Amino acid sequence: MTQDTAPGGALDLPGYARVYSGKVRELYAPLDADGTPSQELLLLVASDRISAYDHVLDSVIPDKGRILTQLSLWWFEQFASLVPNHVVSVDVPPQVEGRAILVRRLQMLPVECIGRAYLTGSGLAEYRESGSVCGVNLPEGLTEASPLPEPIFTPTTKAPVGEHDQPMTFAQVEAEVGPELAGAARDMTTRILTRGNEIAAERGILIADTKVEFGVRDSRLVLADEVLTPDSSRFWRAAEHEVGRPQTSYDKQYVRDWLTSPESGWDRHSGDAPPALPQDVVRATRDTYVAAYESITGRAFD
Repeated sequence: MTQDTAPGGALDLPGYARVYSGKVRELYAPLDADGTPSQELLLLVASDRISAYDHVLDSVIPDKGRILTQLSLWWFEQFASLVPNHVVSVDVPPQVEGRAILVRRLQMLPVECIGRAYLTGSGLAEYRESGSVCGVNLPEGLTEASPLPEPIFTPTTKAPVGEHDQPMTFAQVEAEVGPELAGAARDMTTRILTRGNEIAAERGILIADTKVEFGVRDSRLVLADEVLTPDSSRFWRAAEHEVGRPQTSYDKQYVRDWLTSPESGWDRHSGDAPPALPQDVVRATRDTYVAAYESITGRAFD
């Protein structure tokens, strides 16, 4: 089912009040008996929207919201003994069944927690300039798709929609959230990536890097939002991994590649909105997301 395309697109959910719209997700608060929004719970709804290069595209990817939600729930189960998560229930209104979860309200960390196990993307560009990524020094001689000696924490700022996240050093994260939370976020980010790669490797997939979201409740770090999905991570086919060249991905890199190709006619530095995706790109992107879900979970997506 195609969902709303614009960040401001609202659903009519009786008994809920919309409290936030993001690039892909909408947050609704259940209404308490007195008609006021709950301060304890939120309904997290994943739309079929897709973002790239700090823009929300006009095109939607059918079933994307369901895939992200179901894959996140699967990973939350895998990490249950590693870190608490924000999930309360999957008993949600029928209008959003399969693509929404009821979660605990958290005080979210104002930092994008990114872990890298392989060198690519913006990390590779920074490494080529400085020999480090977000202040983390790396060995000489690394190149595209090189495995790192161990996963590293490379946080960024959380920029508003339409603006670009900026790299942060660990010292800057400490200054933002305090040494204790900064250390916990760093360690848990790399532990999630390490454990995720152990699980994914059994399924023929490498997780190059990922972004995870944490909140705080009762002074404890809590895993939130989504985890190890094609929107938040780079998945590579292990059998095709070859250092020194770009890898085939199970994620939205397909969309990024089309947007920056001559076929799209779009200049990502122009300030103009990206064009709509052709239907063949939409279909291929959906197929890629489904393949990622099925390969990782071992379940058929229907």
